[in-house]
Amino acid sequence: MKTPDPTTAESSALDTRKFTGTDNPRHLRVIPALMARPRRREDVDAIAGCSNGPDLIAALRGMGLEVPCKRIKFLDRDGNICRPGIYSFTEKDRRKVWAWQARVRKGTNG
Repeated sequence: MKTPDPTTAESSALDTRKFTGTDNPRHLRVIPALMARPRRREDVDAIAGCSNGPDLIAALRGMGLEVPCKRIKFLDRDGNICRPGIYSFTEKDRRKVWAWQARVRKGTNG
């Protein structure tokens, strides 16, 4: 899934969507990891305890987070160029997660 173009209505809709949180254990492991720093797809798999990190990221996007994926050039172990993805939270994502965490601490989540 590509990152929305900031000049489109699709991106504007994402910007205003509220992240209401999750109780999914895989999400709860990946969210703090992405709050700490960008992560490779393989890292997301390992942290979440799953083998389909892109699907997990798609679920977070469906909940109102952007979670862009930056493709980088990399040499694999055989010396071939590959283009792995690096997931990260935007500043808006961070604000949404912080707001959700604050609501959870207060005992409200809505």
